[in-house]
Amino acid sequence: MQILLASRNPSKLRELRDALPSWEIELLVTSDEPVEGGETFAENARIKARHGRLHAPADAWVAGEDSGIEVAALGGRPGVASARWTTRHVEDLLAALEGFVDRRARYVCEIVLVAPNGDELAAHGTLEGVVALEPRGSEGFGYDPILVPLGTSATVAELGDRWKAEHSHRAQAARELARALAAAER
Repeated sequence: MQILLASRNPSKLRELRDALPSWEIELLVTSDEPVEGGETFAENARIKARHGRLHAPADAWVAGEDSGIEVAALGGRPGVASARWTTRHVEDLLAALEGFVDRRARYVCEIVLVAPNGDELAAHGTLEGVVALEPRGSEGFGYDPILVPLGTSATVAELGDRWKAEHSHRAQAARELARALAAAER
């Protein structure tokens, strides 16, 4: 399967390639960026995929992905604004949670795939966890140094990229997308 990912984020590209090793996935970078004005991750993923579809070759499949972290004590924020919430993601989230006992959080990922004919498939993945008291680990990106997945004592950044390829919210959504595509082709 060949897919163009409507994104400028090479880390997301790498993670999708790791999760779907039999797929050929490349970035589709356009001269203009769509406005991520959706209220949900799914809406923003659809906006990106449809925007990419307008700029892609006619025979290309285009994926849009939106993801972020939802923190219970912050009413689900930063949520869909995770990438735009602040420029100091880890530091500012830790500061916002100072004094909170409830540190439950989850990563959310939505992927929308648009076929050359305009048909769409959508997939969802989550990774439940808690926010650590301080950053730990060196792999991954974004909030990975502070999210401790349930059932572990290590942050995602400590667990590493190989672990993420199997267990992350993005890996879960990618596998769900592969299953949806296989079912649609039957």
